[in-house]
Amino acid sequence: MTIKSFRGLIADDTIDTVVLHTNTGSTGYKITKFEIMANRPGAQTIESIVKVYKVPQTTVDGVIDFSDNTLLAAAIFENNSGSGSLPFYQFAIFDNEIFNQDIYITAADVNGSESVNYHIELEQMKLDLNENTVATLKDIRNIASQ
Repeated sequence: MTIKSFRGLIADDTIDTVVLHTNTGSTGYKITKFEIMANRPGAQTIESIVKVYKVPQTTVDGVIDFSDNTLLAAAIFENNSGSGSLPFYQFAIFDNEIFNQDIYITAADVNGSESVNYHIELEQMKLDLNENTVATLKDIRNIASQ
């Protein structure tokens, strides 16, 4: 099993792309770990929502909808720098989703404009022709339905 790790600092109201596609589509991935962390711990008030999608996104919002079949993972990080309370984290990963194309990360700070760090680990796997076809067709169907 091969694990690929990606990390970055994403600004509020932006979309990052993690390039994973190959010419043949025979390499598949699934998310095994997803974490987010404040850019300036203890010095910022933040309520950041970071989501990972398997199709390109045109807008960023703070809404989490688990019925969206293009959503691969979502995380919330909340911290009030003036309250003295501990930060709040919550994560959801749909680890049964296998994809073979690029993924897209969105970030929204619903109470401000702070950046947030993210870390994603992907399990890389070889797809046979049937798995490759299914993953690719799912992505095409999801892009067409947007």
